[in-house]
Amino acid sequence: MADTPPTLTEAVTRDVQTLLSGPPSTAALERALRHLAKWRSQLIENTLVRKDGVEVQGGPFKGMAYPSRATEGARVARLLGCYEATLAPVIEQAIARGYPLVIDIGCAEGYYAVGLATRMPGTRVMARDENPRAMESCAALAQANGVADRVELGGRFAHADFDICRAQDTLVICDIEGAEDALLDPAQAPGLVHADILVECHDGMVPGLSDRIARRFEASHAVTRLNRATDSSALPGWMETLGDLDRALALWEWRAGPTPWLWMQRHG
Repeated sequence: MADTPPTLTEAVTRDVQTLLSGPPSTAALERALRHLAKWRSQLIENTLVRKDGVEVQGGPFKGMAYPSRATEGARVARLLGCYEATLAPVIEQAIARGYPLVIDIGCAEGYYAVGLATRMPGTRVMARDENPRAMESCAALAQANGVADRVELGGRFAHADFDICRAQDTLVICDIEGAEDALLDPAQAPGLVHADILVECHDGMVPGLSDRIARRFEASHAVTRLNRATDSSALPGWMETLGDLDRALALWEWRAGPTPWLWMQRHG
């Protein structure tokens, strides 16, 4: 494991001391544990990059250059290729179908937008995110992988914008931290009934959200729920020398609660 720079050791120690400075509580211990886990995850990431470089090692996007920092969540699982492992069969299914258009709403640094562009050379990818830093990172990742000409960047995506789905076979990917509740409503956005939809539902933020969204589309789509899973087979051989906690942290995606995905395929 890469050594911790003294300044980082001091900073993390101060952070933990601050988190534990009040009266003893389970909540304080949980915050300190999460902070320490992220610190350790960062060290694992640094070691992985030093040993194996910045190409994705497995999964649907194996071989994709991934020099970017993740704008949200852990980078290690992305580099290993086991990030959101339950989605891998769906991603391969989408690639095989060869959608002419992919719309990635909440694309962050572009892991899926750019990954799909690298695997689907005939596909136009609309990458959308309201965070300017995410847009910069997505543009850089597209450039690093030679697909900048097919990854179209933009900000907010509105109900009326889904009308584009009527014109061609379309895959919509959506990960917008709970805002999917308002956006993915076929009553407000009828263009959605013409698209296949892969959406992360933030039930930890909005209890029952995945059930509510599933009900909205049950008449027009076949709905499959995909829960969380990890894939330890993605760990490289050198990680056999690590302790069990470090191996677990290499697979950890930093989630704080349930985030089931819904894979909704339109009928007919």
